[in-house]
Amino acid sequence: MPLFFRKRKPSEEARKRLEYQMCLAKEAGADDILDISKCELSEIPFGAFATCKVLQKKVLIVHTNHLTSLLPKSCSLLSLATIKVLDLHDNQLTALPDDLGQLTALQVLNVERNQLMQLPRSIGNLTQLQTLNVKDNKLKELPDTLGELRSLRTLNISGNEIQRLPQMLAHVRTLEMLSLDASAMVYPPREVCGAGTAAILQFLCKESGLEYYPPSQYLLPVLEQDGTENSRDSPDGPTDRFSREELEWQNRFSDYEKRKEQKMLEKLEFERRLELGQREHAQLLQQSSSQKDEILQTVKEEQSRLEQGLSERQRHLDAERQRLQEQLKQTEQNISSRIQKLLQENQRQKKSSEILKSLENERIRMEQLMSITQEETENLRRREVASAMQQMLTESCKNRLIQMAYESQRQNLVQQACSSMAEMDERFQQILSWQQMDQNKAISQILQESAMQKAAFEALQVKKDLMHRQIRSQEMISEQRWALSSLLQQLLKEKQQREEELREILTELEAKSETRQENYWLIQYQRLLNQKPLSLKLQEEGMERQLVALLEELSAEHYLPIFAHHRLSLDLLSQMSPGDLAKVGVSEAGLQHEILRRVQELLDAARIQPELKPPTGEVLTPTAPQEPPESVRPSAPPAELEVQASECVVCLEREAQMIFLNCGHVCCCQQCCQPLRTCPLCRQDIVQRLRIYHSS
Repeated sequence: MPLFFRKRKPSEEARKRLEYQMCLAKEAGADDILDISKCELSEIPFGAFATCKVLQKKVLIVHTNHLTSLLPKSCSLLSLATIKVLDLHDNQLTALPDDLGQLTALQVLNVERNQLMQLPRSIGNLTQLQTLNVKDNKLKELPDTLGELRSLRTLNISGNEIQRLPQMLAHVRTLEMLSLDASAMVYPPREVCGAGTAAILQFLCKESGLEYYPPSQYLLPVLEQDGTENSRDSPDGPTDRFSREELEWQNRFSDYEKRKEQKMLEKLEFERRLELGQREHAQLLQQSSSQKDEILQTVKEEQSRLEQGLSERQRHLDAERQRLQEQLKQTEQNISSRIQKLLQENQRQKKSSEILKSLENERIRMEQLMSITQEETENLRRREVASAMQQMLTESCKNRLIQMAYESQRQNLVQQACSSMAEMDERFQQILSWQQMDQNKAISQILQESAMQKAAFEALQVKKDLMHRQIRSQEMISEQRWALSSLLQQLLKEKQQREEELREILTELEAKSETRQENYWLIQYQRLLNQKPLSLKLQEEGMERQLVALLEELSAEHYLPIFAHHRLSLDLLSQMSPGDLAKVGVSEAGLQHEILRRVQELLDAARIQPELKPPTGEVLTPTAPQEPPESVRPSAPPAELEVQASECVVCLEREAQMIFLNCGHVCCCQQCCQPLRTCPLCRQDIVQRLRIYHSS
């Protein structure tokens, strides 16, 4: 029963080792060995087959991996036609390909410690195979085609469940070493199997009716390079030539062992250098992290210093404002005292008018006294004509003089009062103008200082964002530089390989037509998945216009499908709480309160003006968002401060106009911030967006 193994993802070290071995095999002057062992592979990569085919590799080492199959999809064994040594031990292979016989140049096959259940019959086509190692597998029998391996010298079948050897094995005259479990054998008997390889072959030859000859007499054709087979069955041959060939083969084998040992030493040296490089890289990462912490600490200290300076400046401004308020209070007291003086002057002027009125009353009384009866006048005329006339004349003269003096005094008083009133009015107007000027100056200074504080805060925030952006850009540039350098090296090394792969792809296009058809339908299916359901579109079109405009104005149009799915309206929202919106799917707390507040305002406005309420059943048509009304400009003179504007980190064209909360970064324009859910600089979730308006 076949076993199934879960595919494991190779570790970073295994992946680097695979890349290094593939690059090493493609280098100019490299040997004929491709070693991709200990790379935690679940299947042999396609690039290995292409490398063996293009560079004519002769040795493929894939031991100590997680292979379950030798041949992956879309690969052919003909790519390994030049392989002479194939090492697959310590894997999880359950079977070998049925067309294994296509590897006609194969001389060594090692599948030790796998899960093989049987060997393919095409293994008999491996006419040049000299070593076959199937130790520690789950084989129960060997195919009869093993008798066709006329170059086989070493066969190891120990650690299996084999009890019988095929009788055709007697035709393998070059077999020098046969390893098996003698205690478990039935045919040949245990005694024969325990006697050694020569006894086993003699037994099989006797059973087959063949004459046994030692393997040394058949090794000459195997050791010859041209692979001629003219002396396969002849027991006689030139002994000197055989000894020379055997000696030459041993020398070559020893050279191969030396080269293999040298490559092993080079590989160990490379691994040591790779480990040193990794340690240096770790140290550099630690240093960079420490430097980053130091930079963050300095930024934090600078920020605390700036905050302390701002607090001191705020205290200074408060003290200055208090001083100005005291001056205004003192000025108002002075103005009130002067107004009191003016009122006293008016009261004195009123008293002077009362004196004039009393004089007028006295004159009227005198006239009334003078208007006595005729009889009294005649009596008076009779009694004191001269004295009365004289007294009357003197009194009339006195009265005339008093009246003239009073008129002149009154005229002087009126002129003095008018001049003093005009002077006091002029002084009062001057004091009022001074007070107005002081007030305007104080207001303009306060507005200017607030604008300066705002500009300083914006400049500080922009400076902080620029610093973070510069640090991040330096890290990204270093990472991109390293990635580009490694990619350039890989592209230069794979240029020639891709030219050959393109030629192979042209030949394989017809075989992949069904795959292309399947990919086409997969793409169509993905497009259908990406489209919104028709029911959801109809629900979104059936939403109220005011609710859609409200969500677009609050930059929450991504919640339109949720509102449409739950069929939410203005009336339903007016009865909901922030907790209900959170259950529906609106996670931002500020956005929840803002939606409920704006919905309540719309409903209140609709109750006041019923014609503003949208009719029920009206189909929603998408409209462009309305522009916000023009903001009221302050009467104070504008602050003449120039703040350096930062550009949008997304489009790199427009000015950054939005503040992201809670992080406080100013790094995006209004158009680019709509689809964002996290801050591009710090990657924190965006709770709320604030628009920055600059006064002209």
